[in-house]
Formats: sequence, C-alpha cells, structure tokens
Amino acid sequence: MLGAEVRGRLEAVLAEMRRDQATVGALAPAVRHFLKVSASYWPGLFHCYEIAGLPRTNNDQEQYFGAARYHQRRASGRIHASAATVVRGAVRVLAATASRLHRFSEYHLRHPDPERWRQLRRSLELRHEARRQQGRFRRCPDRYLANLEAAWLMSSLPS
Repeated sequence: MLGAEVRGRLEAVLAEMRRDQATVGALAPAVRHFLKVSASYWPGLFHCYEIAGLPRTNNDQEQYFGAARYHQRRASGRIHASAATVVRGAVRVLAATASRLHRFSEYHLRHPDPERWRQLRRSLELRHEARRQQGRFRRCPDRYLANLEAAWLMSSLPS
C-alpha cells in the first residue's frame, strides 16, 4: 500500500471521528485525545510507506535494535551495554542494520568525504575523552578535582 493511499484512508477515519465526536458520549475525551495525538504525529506518520525497506511498525523497528543489542552482548560477553555503545552506539546500530539488508565490500566501506570522516572521528574522540574524565573522577575524586583546580589556576596566571 502506498503512503498516499494509507494517508487518505486515515484522513477518512479521522474525519468520521471528528464528525461523530459529539455522539459518542463517555468516549468523547478518548476520541479528542486520539485526534490530538494523530495530529501531532502526522508529519512523520507515513515515512514507512514512502521509503522502501523501512519497517512499518515499532515492533519491526525494535527487532533491528534488539538484534544489535543481542550481537553486542554476544561479542562482548556483557549483559548490559558497554560504554562503547554510548560512545559509538549510533554508528554501530546503523552498521548492524545496514549489513542485514546489504552485503558491503571494502569499496563501500571507504568514506566518500574524508573531511566529514575526520569530523566524525574528532567528535568520537571528544566523547572518549569525556568518558575517560568521568572514570578518573569516579576512581579518585580528590585527585581529579585537585588537578582540575591546578589547571584552572595555571590558565588564569599571566604568561
């Protein structure tokens, strides 16, 4: 079914609900809420019908995320997500999803824009550094704060 057809059918159902809203009695608040929520989701509601291969339901989408979580647990041996999932999770989930749909060669893995790739690497390095700092603080908060204070004092002194 195409997005336009689904959109038209849903518009017809919503128009009927709007028209008969006064006659449903105790269900009026539920109908009003349904109409409000439908309107708020409307802009992104039909992408799954317009983009080939995009899962139709949240359950289908959850299967992709569940598979990524399952493979990450199998590879790491951990029950919970590792820090790498936080730092590189978006890239890993995207790679896991794409690799299920298409087989990639080394040519496909080459980034088409080297500068954009460098920017991505820099942003990942910033996240890595933030995680390292958090670990240092957890291990020894007093030493971490003393080093931070010393660095701040050095930066405020005239050169």
